[in-house]
Amino acid sequence: MPIKHFCRLLLPFIVLPACITAGFGQNSLKPKFANSTLYTGIEVGSKGVKMSVVEVGKNAKSNGAFYIIKDTSVNTDFISFSSASFTATLNGFCSLYNTALKDYHIESRNIFTVISSGVKMQAEKDQKTHWVTSLVDSFRARINDPSRTVEVVDVEKEAKLSHLGIVPEARRYTTFLVDIGSGNTKGGFFPYGNTNDFKLFQVNWGTKSTANATEKRCEEDKSIENFRKQMARVLAGAENTEIIYAVNSSGAYDLSDNIAISGGIAWAVATLTHPELTDNPIVSVSYEEIVRFSEKLYSNMDAFAPSFLANNINRAADKEKVMKETQRVLQVFDQRSLMAGTGLLLKIMRQFATAFETKAFYLVKNGQVGWVSAYVDQNKQ
Repeated sequence: MPIKHFCRLLLPFIVLPACITAGFGQNSLKPKFANSTLYTGIEVGSKGVKMSVVEVGKNAKSNGAFYIIKDTSVNTDFISFSSASFTATLNGFCSLYNTALKDYHIESRNIFTVISSGVKMQAEKDQKTHWVTSLVDSFRARINDPSRTVEVVDVEKEAKLSHLGIVPEARRYTTFLVDIGSGNTKGGFFPYGNTNDFKLFQVNWGTKSTANATEKRCEEDKSIENFRKQMARVLAGAENTEIIYAVNSSGAYDLSDNIAISGGIAWAVATLTHPELTDNPIVSVSYEEIVRFSEKLYSNMDAFAPSFLANNINRAADKEKVMKETQRVLQVFDQRSLMAGTGLLLKIMRQFATAFETKAFYLVKNGQVGWVSAYVDQNKQ
């Protein structure tokens, strides 16, 4: 399918932030719709805590009127499961909740608090589930709400919600979604033309967990050369033990025309490979293009400096926009995390590219909050 056709279908449904902020000082929210309700989703993820204030229009189900009007996060690296990361995560969790409640005046019943599937899976893998239980109990005590629901979302529910929140209804049954998170990768598709039956795709690797596993293997040699060497070994193991099987058993071969990839690394790669498309919610890429991008990350990181990427942009306003967005990427992802996330992305794309050489890959920006809109839609009163 031509990219313009897919974009046209996806654009009204994708969650687009009208205002993105990294701080809590502003408290004036500007709704887009005349008849709408504000909801907040706060998620404890592998890297930290994210909050999205979602405006749900009156006709949201028919025209996709979901908008993120505030989007912020606190990076705390919760899945390192240390005392310091626990305290930072608890503080961030409580701060964001109080910001929504007191500064943005959103009713408590319209604030949804969840623990991501990536945290759940990593905690189970490391036998650290008591850290998650302790975080939830401490959060309830700190905000003085012992009955507050804090759902620990399982991977299938999160993947299904991501699909419902990101992919438009017109392409719901022909699109395979891959959501690369910090701690895991999940996704899937609806194989039988209904939203009750969902075929899950999951891999117990994400951008952060891949980088962490690589760093552990580096031991005393912290050079970028050794990082790349050890990363190749980590990803080869992930490919042989999980990725190949997950793709082959997905059953998507004959039913999926489009491979949509979301998550933080999808946003980062899309922004750095095509800075001229900063305003585009999705970017079409090929496997070969991402291979070249990956090689440049290792050999010439200076090529992704915001000032360098803005050189080929003509209009001054567009230059400033590109500078700002690419800088935002580099504040979230350093060279090593970009290498780890892109390496994982390539391993997944490689299997799909092998299976369907004519299939198109689409990197979805802001898809990481897509599941929040679906969660709100299913739970709002």
